[in-house]
Amino acid sequence: PLTPADTATLVKQGAQVTVEHSSVRCHPIDAYLDAGARPAPAGSWTGAPADAYVLGLKALPADTAPLGGRHLYFAHAYKGQQGARELLDRFVTGGGEILDLEYLTDAEGRRLAAFGHWAGYIGAALAIRQWTGALQGPLRPTTKAVLDDSLGPLARPPRVLIIGARGRCGQGARAALERTGVDATLWDLAETADLDRDALLDHDILINAVQLTEPGEPFLAPEHLRADRRLSLIVDVTCDVGGPAHLLPVYDRLTSWDEPVRAVADGLAVIAIDNLPSLLPREASDDFSTQLAAHLPRLPDGDCWERSRRAFHTAVSQRGPRDV
Repeated sequence: PLTPADTATLVKQGAQVTVEHSSVRCHPIDAYLDAGARPAPAGSWTGAPADAYVLGLKALPADTAPLGGRHLYFAHAYKGQQGARELLDRFVTGGGEILDLEYLTDAEGRRLAAFGHWAGYIGAALAIRQWTGALQGPLRPTTKAVLDDSLGPLARPPRVLIIGARGRCGQGARAALERTGVDATLWDLAETADLDRDALLDHDILINAVQLTEPGEPFLAPEHLRADRRLSLIVDVTCDVGGPAHLLPVYDRLTSWDEPVRAVADGLAVIAIDNLPSLLPREASDDFSTQLAAHLPRLPDGDCWERSRRAFHTAVSQRGPRDV
């Protein structure tokens, strides 16, 4: 979430930045040290000073230990996702708090830092590779140039529908499809207010780039899958599976880098990988860091961080029963 270049800027502004060693990060530790950061062993964030901000991405290691301090990452725990209650309980017990990056917004509720463009771009690129029969696991991190070269000309372009086409994620999907000459159908709020499922099913590929903060009517459920449909592939970039805001309950499990595509019904497959931007690590990291770094000097109580803090306390007060 923070590159060496943006680390250097923060250090010059007077921040003390500590960076853990990592064997999987796209930027090497030496680049951070050259930027003025201090090194730390991998996993040492659990012993960070109480006044430090722990900046990460997502998916804390499985544990039940109480968590103190202030943690900036994507918790995916505010919409009833599996394990959300247990995670929030760890912070409540330890007296810590989450400043969730998903809820870092401006006064109008617009996200201030997001991976959406690259998630949409890669999701659409994987859809084209699946359409041409070239998508096979395991997937590996690559560069945009290599990914673009793998798309190639299409002998038979698919009919593609992007829902949420005007957001960051949808625009990223559009950019990838334009490289292949695919002119996608674009739906957003107006087109989904009175959903035409017949029109939806008359596309070869559906790319979902809509993310809700509360439950909504599903775009597609098992009972909607007509035998004569054209739809054969869903790319769910949002990946809200497991919670009440899941808009495509025709599937109930994520796919992965090892198994990027899974059949979910007769003649219908899904791609639902919840860390798509990691497939283009440099491009995604550099873009996200540029967006986020501008707001880090406003910690701890800038308006955007207060909105994120309120979202955490609201989620804590409304957390549901423990998973059984």
